[in-house]
Amino acid sequence: MQIDFTGKLAVVTGGANGIGLAIAKKLAVSGAKTYILDLAREHPAEIGAAFGAHGIIADCCNRAEIERAFGSLAAPPDVVMVNAGTVVESEFLALDPGDWDRTIALNLSGAFHTMQVAARLMKTSRGGSIVLTASTNSFDGEQRLTAYNASKAGLLGLLHTAANELGPYGIRVNAVCPGLIQTRLTQSSFDNPAVIREYFRHVALGRGGEPGEVANAALFLASGLASYITGTTLFVDGGQMTAKFGTWSEATAEFDDGRWRLI
Repeated sequence: MQIDFTGKLAVVTGGANGIGLAIAKKLAVSGAKTYILDLAREHPAEIGAAFGAHGIIADCCNRAEIERAFGSLAAPPDVVMVNAGTVVESEFLALDPGDWDRTIALNLSGAFHTMQVAARLMKTSRGGSIVLTASTNSFDGEQRLTAYNASKAGLLGLLHTAANELGPYGIRVNAVCPGLIQTRLTQSSFDNPAVIREYFRHVALGRGGEPGEVANAALFLASGLASYITGTTLFVDGGQMTAKFGTWSEATAEFDDGRWRLI
């Protein structure tokens, strides 16, 4: 089924690469007038032009730049994908306070600023959809990811409160929660067979995900097909969160070409 966003204006933060880029491309193909917000070094205008989208340079940690970006739109947005994010690995006791501050500033505070700025415009239209890119890490304490885990857990607080308060304006707020998806941020893990062998042991489908698979879920939540869905999270994790004690073992399966398969 082709989701139709013809006549809709959509904004994707962090839209020049990874999951955000996959979302932006699918929105554009589905007919939306699509804007991607990203840092200057990510070349959002050039990236967007390649598939018919518009690029705006904006630091999504910076309230003033977010306000400027949304203020440049021709109309209030119908769809806002709050996707910009970062990750820093460090043991809890060694985590640099500056890395904590930077991660929270983008992943959590930046999401709040984007949602608030967008919703103030959207409420005049009495409708629209906001989709957050949260994570399976919103729910667990994966080691070496203190700041990332905390920021993604915080998004669920934003999700629930915003869905409650914005519902009367017809604005729906939902989140996708990806597992391990192959992007620039995770490529080092995918390049290490020993890492993904053990990680995917605990994923029911036995493999990692692709950005387009997350984008499909995000577009569903943003579309009219999800018209009575708000305040919810949709896992896009291959069943990772169902597999507490692991799904795969060498007794019945083998790990080959980056994924587990039954023998």
